[in-house]
Amino acid sequence: MLTHSRKPVSLSVISVDLPVRSLIETAATLYQRDREQFHLLLHEPEIFDWEPNPISPETPPSTPQKPRLLWLEVSPYRAVMTMQGNTKYSYRHLWQKGMYGISRYYLQTDSETVPSQFRLRNFTRNLELGGSPFPEYFRLEYELWSDKLQLGRYVLSLDIHH
Repeated sequence: MLTHSRKPVSLSVISVDLPVRSLIETAATLYQRDREQFHLLLHEPEIFDWEPNPISPETPPSTPQKPRLLWLEVSPYRAVMTMQGNTKYSYRHLWQKGMYGISRYYLQTDSETVPSQFRLRNFTRNLELGGSPFPEYFRLEYELWSDKLQLGRYVLSLDIHH
């Protein structure tokens, strides 16, 4: 069964213990793969490539980056999020409740000394998918790890507006 519809969504990632916060509000296409499995495809709204200018730090950004495509696969048991379309980097996360998963980052560089990808581990503390027959929200709580060093605790929250 493959059905789809276009819905407004809010996607946020917040760190519990670090000053990290991101919010995307946009429209997404929701695909129902089976009774409990959904795919959500969204374009991140246009963002600008901005680095502070030491002479004039208030100079606004000038050129937009390519839009990033986010593909989120969710079920009550696991989630996969893939970002692609940015010329500098992309990533893929795999989360499964109560288990360690992989967060893989791909870097696009001209340097041969910089590795083109690296992996981190994540531990999924909680994963919730709510709403029937279509999801209305998705909430994921996880920790990010590099070997034995914890890189923070995060909450990813997705609200699907009907």
